[in-house]
Amino acid sequence: MSEYKVALIGFGGVNRALAQLAAENNAKWQSELGFQLKIVGISDLHLGSVIRPEGLDLNALRNLPTEKGALAKLSGGSIDAATEHVIETSGADIVVEATFTNAVNGEPATSYCRLALSKGISVVTTNKGPVAFHAQALKREAAANGVHFEYEGAVMSGTPVIRLAKELLAGAELKGFEGILNGTSNFVLSSMESGLSFTEAVEKAQRLGYAEADPTADIEGHDVRLKVVILANELLGAKLKPADVPCKGIGDLTLQSIHDAAAANARWKLIGSASRMADGTVRASVEPKLLPLENSLAAVGDAINAVTFRTGVLGDVTVRGPGAGRVETAYALLADIISIHKAKVAQGK
Repeated sequence: MSEYKVALIGFGGVNRALAQLAAENNAKWQSELGFQLKIVGISDLHLGSVIRPEGLDLNALRNLPTEKGALAKLSGGSIDAATEHVIETSGADIVVEATFTNAVNGEPATSYCRLALSKGISVVTTNKGPVAFHAQALKREAAANGVHFEYEGAVMSGTPVIRLAKELLAGAELKGFEGILNGTSNFVLSSMESGLSFTEAVEKAQRLGYAEADPTADIEGHDVRLKVVILANELLGAKLKPADVPCKGIGDLTLQSIHDAAAANARWKLIGSASRMADGTVRASVEPKLLPLENSLAAVGDAINAVTFRTGVLGDVTVRGPGAGRVETAYALLADIISIHKAKVAQGK
């Protein structure tokens, strides 16, 4: 049995959910997966930080108040986030990075990941920023230091599209993909089909927690663009940057657009796609597309995500599942830790 010492960077919904999963399942993980998690440090801009090498009380963590500086009230706690200090001195084997996504340059999350990797600490993250902008550099840093950089949850939360495509579709001649990669925009379009205006649909998404107070990244396709870059680079061998991907959101779609689509037995969906061209280059885009109802993506409603992989051997393979949710995303972090554990076992470590 292994015990992995974990430092959590960010303690919002996702990392709090990981602490909850560990509190509820550590004994089961020990017997079924061969390891358990010990949380030895936390850093959060709002809550402060705490370092406890012998391990924090998991039940106390999942019930931690959300008030400013809450971590400072724990033994070893501080009102300062002190992220670099937590990474360098907590004794963690794995840093779990789940801070906000910076769609401009991936900072400061990228620097947190790079620091951990340079110290010989593996990193798992759900953050699209570091992966979309710097995945190759961070993987090289990980390899140079004998550790791992994993990011399954950066695209479809707990739905394992990256690992599935790389492992289960190996040899299937992947030619490209198209997908619904943002639950908020899909929820808005589904709500408009029920008769709500665009503004009313966005407000409903905000009330239900699907959309942020500023929904621009979701509605204008910026979130999808980062995910398209991640998938294209990882699965098609592209070297795209976000600025290379043309991006158009759903803001121009009206109720009349939705009604006209229904009359034509079709639906509007915000689609992120990429394809390998005959010359080997990869082209990608994010834009609303009018899909016939027989298209497998047309039936995907509400906040669900889905992606269709186009292959030469199997034809189209569609995967659908939750693209958001605190517990679902925390599961993606666990899946990455499982992957790290399997690699260690295979290496006899």
